[in-house]
Amino acid sequence: MDLRDFLRVLRRNLIVVIAATVIGLCSGAIVGVVTPQRYEASTQLMVAVDTGASSTPVELNQANSYAQQVAESYRSVLTSSLVLQPVIDDLGLDLTAAQLGGKVSTSLATRGVLITATVSDANPGQAARIANAIGDSFASVITGQLEKREQATSYSIRIVTVQPATVPTKPVAPNLRLSLVLGTLLGFAAGVGIALLRAVLDRRIRTLSDVEKAVAAPVLGGVTFDPKASDRPLIVAHAPRDPRAEAFRSLRTNVRFLFPQTGTGVFAVTSAGPGEGKSTMAGNLAIALGESGYRVALVDADLRKPRVAGLFGIEGGIGLSDVLIGRVVVSDVMQRWGRGTVFLLPAGTTPPNPAELLGSDAMAALVEDLKAAFDVVIIDAPPVLPVTDAAVLSRLTTGMLLVAAAEATTIDNLTAAAARIDSADGTVLGTVVSMLPIHGADKTAYGTYGYGVPTKV
Repeated sequence: MDLRDFLRVLRRNLIVVIAATVIGLCSGAIVGVVTPQRYEASTQLMVAVDTGASSTPVELNQANSYAQQVAESYRSVLTSSLVLQPVIDDLGLDLTAAQLGGKVSTSLATRGVLITATVSDANPGQAARIANAIGDSFASVITGQLEKREQATSYSIRIVTVQPATVPTKPVAPNLRLSLVLGTLLGFAAGVGIALLRAVLDRRIRTLSDVEKAVAAPVLGGVTFDPKASDRPLIVAHAPRDPRAEAFRSLRTNVRFLFPQTGTGVFAVTSAGPGEGKSTMAGNLAIALGESGYRVALVDADLRKPRVAGLFGIEGGIGLSDVLIGRVVVSDVMQRWGRGTVFLLPAGTTPPNPAELLGSDAMAALVEDLKAAFDVVIIDAPPVLPVTDAAVLSRLTTGMLLVAAAEATTIDNLTAAAARIDSADGTVLGTVVSMLPIHGADKTAYGTYGYGVPTKV
């Protein structure tokens, strides 16, 4: 995923990101409000070495090294009951040594002998008193117990208060500003994470790269989404100057490169599932080819849910199925549309065995007859995954044009449809993307298709 894809994912899930950010901001505000006030007071103690006036430089260096070595051990003594219990007794605290130790934190300067003891309490004065009392108790424990020697030595350890604790004037918590900033950042991060997770789990076709990854065939073109498509499905005839009509003409240009060098091209238009725009694609492609002077035969081979007759407004009671069973000859049911060179063969009577009819010798003979009479044959084939009709039909064609609906067809279904056609010895010549978004985050992914700019074949 490059930066452009990342920004597109954020735009697509902008509401989720904003909602998560607002929730994080509100959570930070709640935490800032409900957090009790807390003050911190610190005292700084130094492990000092007293040496005699006659000490040699070597003895002085040994004494300083010893002080540095024991400083880390003495730091842990600060929070022990040995130091804290006298503080509790002297100040009359209603706490145990363990409870008081939870309020005390210590730190040691790097390679040094300075120990800082910090006490946290809701009362600023109490925090300072406890910190200073801990310093006094610590000094007594070290000099009176831990460093008490039976025999005199050239040096002795003592604890010096370098900086006594003072009463703090500002609480360290709650920090409302910090809570708001952290809450907002965490909320935004959560929103981005949810957006990326949705993008990973969403298997619908959204970008051209999705189609190219699913099918090892070129993208021949795309047509944008039109909410009024049901009112004027044959846009090439009804609104020739519409951008969608130009998209179909661009598709026509690319399909012309797929024509065989000799003979008539037979192209079946299909899709992975129903409702992805294959019939509309086939009808408009046939009209666009007819505009170029080709004699075009459009055959409705979707014998289960035929649509060609309804799209073109012709009688579809008798058609392909009747020809295949020998009830009529094709010349009697082939209908010329308008005054152009487009001829239509509707589906006819719905048969009980569509797959057997489409795979029969009669269908193969019909395709040969149409190839002899027309320059190009367009077959509106059934969807590939629900039934086997399209896979059976693919063997009789020059190749298949696989339609994928943006934001509807999944990558898995498109891949499975192409694999089924290949397993039936058919060929997927290319893909066509329908219902391309004209607004929103994914507009940039298909922006070049707004006026049907073709892709390379």
